[in-house]
Amino acid sequence: MKLVRIFLALCVAVFVYVPVFAQDYGTKDEAKAMVNAAVMHIKKVGKDQAFKDFSTDKTNWVKKDLYVFVQDFSGNVLAHGMNEKLVGKNLIDMKDQNGKAFAREFVSVGANKGEGWVDYDWAHPVTKKAVAKSSFVKRIPGFDGVVVVGAYR
Repeated sequence: MKLVRIFLALCVAVFVYVPVFAQDYGTKDEAKAMVNAAVMHIKKVGKDQAFKDFSTDKTNWVKKDLYVFVQDFSGNVLAHGMNEKLVGKNLIDMKDQNGKAFAREFVSVGANKGEGWVDYDWAHPVTKKAVAKSSFVKRIPGFDGVVVVGAYR
């Protein structure tokens, strides 16, 4: 009987805690929606104010483990919601642990297709472990740069 109670308690814990834990991770749909909201914000307030907002306004531009960053076509980081110290750095040659030049692919997708997904591996900001990530990339209208939000898979 004691084992049955322990088993039931564990089942309840799994059903309660697993959904809560899962909600801490953003989805691909949420990433795409955040990119589209960021592009609308740029249109509304202008790129200079929007870029500042993306880097400093964590309440509106960081959700779960999703964050906005902006990169121009040369690879310069113009905004970064997770690490403001990256603003002004050129990351065009940055590669994932498998050698994939994902920053160049962001540029390629934005310049050639206008929008799309880029898959690569990257360290999760909470766990610090390299995991698969899919980033939605969208070109900023009238500007040689992209807004990017990635969802860990």
